[in-house]
Amino acid sequence: MRSGRGYAAFLIPGALLSLVVVVVPLVMNVGISFTRWQGVGTPEWIGLDNYTRLLEDDNFWASFRNIIFLIVAMAVVPTLIGLVLAAVLFDYVAKAIGPRTASALRSGFYLPQVLPVAVTGIVWGWILNPSFGALNAILTSAQLDGLAKNWLGDPAYALYSVMVVMIWFQVGYPVVMFMSGLQRVDPELYEAASIDGAGWWRRFTRIAVHQIKPEIYVVLVTTTIAALKIFGQIYVLTRGGPGNATLVPSYFAYQNFFEKAQVGYGSAIATVLALIIVVLSVVFLRIQARDERRDLA
Repeated sequence: MRSGRGYAAFLIPGALLSLVVVVVPLVMNVGISFTRWQGVGTPEWIGLDNYTRLLEDDNFWASFRNIIFLIVAMAVVPTLIGLVLAAVLFDYVAKAIGPRTASALRSGFYLPQVLPVAVTGIVWGWILNPSFGALNAILTSAQLDGLAKNWLGDPAYALYSVMVVMIWFQVGYPVVMFMSGLQRVDPELYEAASIDGAGWWRRFTRIAVHQIKPEIYVVLVTTTIAALKIFGQIYVLTRGGPGNATLVPSYFAYQNFFEKAQVGYGSAIATVLALIIVVLSVVFLRIQARDERRDLA
């Protein structure tokens, strides 16, 4: 018991910080979501009016339709690409060329994660610019003028362009996680499978993927949450436009908070988004726990 109390003392600073930075703002946000408030003066209690308004707001539903595409771009596709890239770097590049080369390539894939969001957004804005952007210039030089588009300004292409940028931005994180996980796979399992005639793809899908399930769950949870919370890239690239083609819940809440001074309505949007993130996190964790129990059984 003394040992437990001793360790608990070290948790106090973190608990206080979480209380001040996370819990108190969250509770205040939920409370404000039941009011009509412009950010100054006294909030007016209106009950569930902001939430009923959400149900009738086409922009709100459009933002969640768009976020489904971004979850695919930030969670599903990078996880699949990351699995293959990690396996290639670990099984082929590290063995054929050397571990230093594999590490350098891994760092290169991860580099977008450490670059400032504003910098990457501005650079991609230049690349995709319809007038002087590098992508359209390359297409024009290759006599493919018909493929040159207003990538971020045309509602038909804006969301897909953002998805490509987010895949580029996100893919390095799964690569690093999965390469770390592959290091704990017992080489004897690969040798036994090779003796039984299993090729690389079969060893990868039947052994490696199964062994690194914890890393896969972590990547899926964290990237899905990151997709739901995405704000900086949207703000820099498109500001939610054109129209509502790239509007996402976090930017929609920002618009109502700061541009329209509808703080109560923006709080309602943020509360719904927080609730969805919590529910999805619980679902992922329960699925992971169930699979772990099944593996131990």
